[in-house]
Amino acid sequence: MLPATFKLCAGISYRHMRNMTGLRKNAMVAIHQELNRLAGPGPSNWISQVRRRSSLLSSRIEEEEGYSEEEMSYVRQGEDALQKAISILSEQDGWTTETVAANGDKVLSKVLPDIGKVFKLEVMLEQHPDNLYGELVGNMEQMGEWNPNVKQVKILQKIGEGTMVTHEESAETPGNVVGPRDFVSVRCAKRRGSTCFLAGMSTQHPKMPEQRGVIRAENGPTCIVMRPSAEDPNKTKFTWLLSIDLKGWIPKTIINKVLSQTQVDFANHLRQRMANNVSLEMVHAC
Repeated sequence: MLPATFKLCAGISYRHMRNMTGLRKNAMVAIHQELNRLAGPGPSNWISQVRRRSSLLSSRIEEEEGYSEEEMSYVRQGEDALQKAISILSEQDGWTTETVAANGDKVLSKVLPDIGKVFKLEVMLEQHPDNLYGELVGNMEQMGEWNPNVKQVKILQKIGEGTMVTHEESAETPGNVVGPRDFVSVRCAKRRGSTCFLAGMSTQHPKMPEQRGVIRAENGPTCIVMRPSAEDPNKTKFTWLLSIDLKGWIPKTIINKVLSQTQVDFANHLRQRMANNVSLEMVHAC
């Protein structure tokens, strides 16, 4: 139903930037400063594990000199979403447990100034982060095939290797408790060291104006973080930060319950998708 957002997320709009000169450089400096602040002492901090291999920004400024102002605005929006999401996830205090599934999957929540209530899914998946990244990023447009909460995901524009603008349509909920919603999102995909990221926030795109009869919802900052389990590197510690505004007149109690349950459902659908992929690979190998 909701979040097509559950595709891992996308996120809220920062309107196309005004003066784009130097944005890439400013974004690099800002995220480097944030990572330095978050890393702190202690080898167990996962931020420091990312920094050991390289920064979160993969491309050189020179490689993007050919980008238009519009393209650079999308790059900046995606990196803003990543920076803000990392900052939120690094703060361990103040989280409240929303639900804990029988298999240990857990959803936490926190209310943040200027953002509102955000949700954090924490699960362990029996897959290597590279495989999950390939499914969620490389096969993004196939999400509607395995996630019943998503009707369709379409990539409207790609900028380089790590930035894309997508249009997502959510499936209707049983009883139409939440009517049709769609999202236009900018996404920032990064792989650094053994950790993978997919961050995002809502945006606007000329190819996808608001559709008649469909409520344009907003989300972000959102971010999925996938890193190997400390106990077994072939398993993945999967964290999904979700922030969403569905718009319309839906009571918050209903929204909160649906969002937390949908995150748990997403983890189960993803597990099934990955298990099916393994089965197909085994069949083709025979």
